[in-house]
Amino acid sequence: MSENSKQEEFYKKLKEKLEDTTNWPSEYLYKFIVPTQQDKIVKIEDIFDNMGAVINTIKSSNGNYTSISVNLKMESPDAVIEKYKEVGEKVPDVISL
Repeated sequence: MSENSKQEEFYKKLKEKLEDTTNWPSEYLYKFIVPTQQDKIVKIEDIFDNMGAVINTIKSSNGNYTSISVNLKMESPDAVIEKYKEVGEKVPDVISL
């Protein structure tokens, strides 16, 4: 199975789970891990800019990685998934949780 097929299958399952477990619009918590490089952190912050997001960052104990939590109100599962895709396209080496 190609990497693209795996991603699409992941997003399909995520959408089904979000539809089944949440009433929309709803608060959603994104969690990302990136290598601690200011440009990568800023790119993620910029993606959620002007959306009313509350963004928290925490560096790992050795400082090599940064955990980024983004909490905001989203309109639908599709909107949630679009933001995951946007982060994945614009921020190299990001891990989405």
